[in-house]
Amino acid sequence: METAGIIIIGNEILSGKVTDINSPYLCKELRILGVEVQQIITIPDIPEIIGRTVRDFSEQFSWVFTSGGIGPTHDDITVASIAKGFGIELFEAPQIMKAIQNYHGDKMTAAHRRMAMIPEGSELIEYAEGRSPQLKFRNIFVFPGIPEYLKIRFAGIKERFRTTPIVLKQIYLKADEGEIADSLDATMAEFPQLMLGSYPKVSGSDYDVKLTLECRDSEYLDKALNFLCERLPEECILRFE
Repeated sequence: METAGIIIIGNEILSGKVTDINSPYLCKELRILGVEVQQIITIPDIPEIIGRTVRDFSEQFSWVFTSGGIGPTHDDITVASIAKGFGIELFEAPQIMKAIQNYHGDKMTAAHRRMAMIPEGSELIEYAEGRSPQLKFRNIFVFPGIPEYLKIRFAGIKERFRTTPIVLKQIYLKADEGEIADSLDATMAEFPQLMLGSYPKVSGSDYDVKLTLECRDSEYLDKALNFLCERLPEECILRFE
């Protein structure tokens, strides 16, 4: 099973000045590709915390995605912090330098040039002609915090993450969660590999509860669905999707 951890980096997120929309985007895209996101964390612009968190995530998950802190200003410290966390030196990547020079021309500054410094052993992935390549260090993909840029970069490399898809079935119910809790417990006991979710709807819909059943094995999923439906009151089932 392919797993992922997402690290959102930036004091602006923790202070509420900016709302994180990158992690929801990555979660949805990775789910479609069959990758299970198991943890999301938001951390400040502190080198020691960045380095430690990225290293820990790298050991826990198949893939790690960081967002934020890779520009030319004082708080753009993600890449250097990752390198320090792994005890790796930085070097200036000619491939990135060329992209920076092509973009800024005579207006390139020393601050821009610092963006070409990457950890030794990194891989640079070309994802779109004329754009700076995507940085990959070990199993870590370092993305910008600007959502538009992150989406462009991820879209250009996302097929490398595709694996066995997660199949989804949904049941819409006219019932209280307390009425169906025993049925859900019995289903999970019988089908422990099932990912079963129960989501009540307070208002604005024809249903009271939406159940989601997910699994990579479609036959296993069908058996679990049938098992659950046999234990739910027939009159409370509105529809399936």
